[in-house]
Amino acid sequence: MKIDEKPDEDYEEVKIEQLGLLDSMTGIMILRSSTGKQFHITAFSAEIAGFIANFMEEKREIPPTIYGMFEQMCEENGLLLVRVKIYESGGIFRANLYFTGKKEMILRNYRSSDAIALATFYNVPILVRKNLLKEHDANESKNNSMPVK
Repeated sequence: MKIDEKPDEDYEEVKIEQLGLLDSMTGIMILRSSTGKQFHITAFSAEIAGFIANFMEEKREIPPTIYGMFEQMCEENGLLLVRVKIYESGGIFRANLYFTGKKEMILRNYRSSDAIALATFYNVPILVRKNLLKEHDANESKNNSMPVK
């Protein structure tokens, strides 16, 4: 995959609109496309939600150990993360991570929350399969508020 390659027609780029916690153990986020459609994702750890919140606030000085290891492996192998794609597989949200550099590579079927955290850390596009995006209901968001990070 080339950095300037046109995105897949089945996917749409999204941004993190809201990030919060359902409870002390579970994160939730709302991803929004430029067309206003949303994708809600839950069932990821509060720890990952905290990492994403820090990355969104440009706090990248001391990355968590696993992300530091990931960064070192990419640097030593001349690879750059260029995008992540979120999709559903067997009722679970998964992600493919796309790299370019000395060689092009795709890591397939990883946890979507980790992929989103890495995409936020490296400030690369997050793409969601279009069939997962839903129209936004303004009345629903007024009734079900969530802390915004």
